[in-house]
Amino acid sequence: MGPTRSNGRKRLVSDINVTPLVDVMLVLLIIFMVTAPMMTQGIDVDLPETTSKSLRQEEKPVSVTINKEGGLSINNIQLSRALMIQELEKNYTANKDQPIYIRADKNVTYGHVMAVMEDIKSVGFNKVGMITVPPEKE
Repeated sequence: MGPTRSNGRKRLVSDINVTPLVDVMLVLLIIFMVTAPMMTQGIDVDLPETTSKSLRQEEKPVSVTINKEGGLSINNIQLSRALMIQELEKNYTANKDQPIYIRADKNVTYGHVMAVMEDIKSVGFNKVGMITVPPEKE
């Protein structure tokens, strides 16, 4: 059943069989490779381009997204304008110095973006910023 010594007694095998370990690790690797692209979900927004530099931040900001149809979402949760105001009042008013960043599609009208910005300021938030992407170099 196992290796024996010269006197006929069995000796203990202290080697680790790594074949099952390698099999399990390869299966886990394949699972993570397949599921990782599915984990990156979000709202498809075509951000405008700008040449300004990004700002450093100490805390995680609230992200309000306006998609190309004008729909709103806070941190990837779809809402209407009235529900957005209620959500901001209910969950985020504890720290009104917290920055709120607006990710607006470049095809959304300026008036709609300003109306959302006005709604955010009416709740009492003063640090409202815009998220953009740097222009592509030719």
